[in-house]
Amino acid sequence: MVKIFKATQQKKAIGQTLDLEIERLDNNGLGVAIYKGKPVFVAETLPNEKVKVRVVEHKNKYMKAKLLSVTSMSSNRVDVQCRHFSQCGGCDLQHLSSEQQRAFKQQKISNLFNREGMNNLPWQSAVHDEAWKYRRKARIGVQFDKRGDAIIGFRKKLTNELISIKTCPVLEQTLANVFVELKSTVAQLTQYKSIGHIEVIANAERNNVVIRQLEKLTEHDRNCWLAAEQKFDWQVFIDDGNKVSTLCSNSHIALNYALNEQLTINFRPDDFIQVNAKVNQKMVAQAIDWLALSNDEQVLDLFCGIGNFSLAMAKQCKHVIAVEGVATMTEHAKLNAKANRIDNCQFYHADLNADWKLQGWAKNKFDKVLLDPARAGAFEACQQLAELKPKLILYVSCEPASLARDSKLLLAAGYQIEKIALIDMFSQTKHVETMVLFRQN
Repeated sequence: MVKIFKATQQKKAIGQTLDLEIERLDNNGLGVAIYKGKPVFVAETLPNEKVKVRVVEHKNKYMKAKLLSVTSMSSNRVDVQCRHFSQCGGCDLQHLSSEQQRAFKQQKISNLFNREGMNNLPWQSAVHDEAWKYRRKARIGVQFDKRGDAIIGFRKKLTNELISIKTCPVLEQTLANVFVELKSTVAQLTQYKSIGHIEVIANAERNNVVIRQLEKLTEHDRNCWLAAEQKFDWQVFIDDGNKVSTLCSNSHIALNYALNEQLTINFRPDDFIQVNAKVNQKMVAQAIDWLALSNDEQVLDLFCGIGNFSLAMAKQCKHVIAVEGVATMTEHAKLNAKANRIDNCQFYHADLNADWKLQGWAKNKFDKVLLDPARAGAFEACQQLAELKPKLILYVSCEPASLARDSKLLLAAGYQIEKIALIDMFSQTKHVETMVLFRQN
């Protein structure tokens, strides 16, 4: 009877209009108010704002509500630059000033570290650049309505449904028209429902379009993509799930970015690269500065990818051993070393989430270590690094929760945090990149 009564009360609450005051932002950038002792989460709101909302979800421990109006506005609120902001799931914080976005992200990291017992972090200045038109790579969804018309865009917040988009202000300027161009091309296809998604990559020479093709491409559709390639000055790739290839077998896959004045990194469409080119350059430069490399030191680079940090470090030290878990990226990294005429950097393929201490490359004496893992972090690698005892460990992270967990492990192994900085790689979103320097006590 009690459960039935609670369920009835919760159902009645849905649709109710409330006047609330937002107290803080949660880790996802949602405003949090308290109503009758229960937290209420409201998107697009800011601390200290008074708002009118409508309840859309009521659970035992929390409520969710939709913003109807802001009756008292925060001084940190700014006008959003995208008409799709309220619906699109790509951005979370366009209504918050860039400076306060960075403050929110730094506090988010601090809160996660505090939960693990790490306080008074030695924060350095955040690394950042332009807040708009920065993203050089994005995955675009393709769906079709009941009439068979293509919907080209990003997913709506908290759904698998797409919102049709004409332009996106966080994408690099060269990609400004790509949604309209894709829509006009897809409309001509006969096999349109065989497209899984489309990835776009801005490059110095031209834009690159990668089609995830679920079925073999017909001759008609191939000709459509060839025509679009000429018309819009694209390079089109087909991803069949096993490999990525150009439309024409004799075409050369040539994508690259400048890391600094000395280094150019070549990559394939399916390689991981940082989406923010300018912030990436600054991040690599700061890593070099923090590590203070000298020409008699040997460095270990774990989760090295295609050499984003490795090659820059090799210019500053005696020798770099770089290790990556994806075999194809290891091979591409070797090619990058050769192309940049770097012979003091060796690349190896290994599972860094397993025991790698007995690998031949791991038997070297390393003065310093850099690691840049995926969102899951590097718990197993950190356990083994603690046994190798390098004097400095530089950890670059895209997930603060796993970073806090791994940092606690390193502190227990006798390291201390010497520096920490926010890397604002993903402006307008809740996502966070962080750099931490650990020194052996």
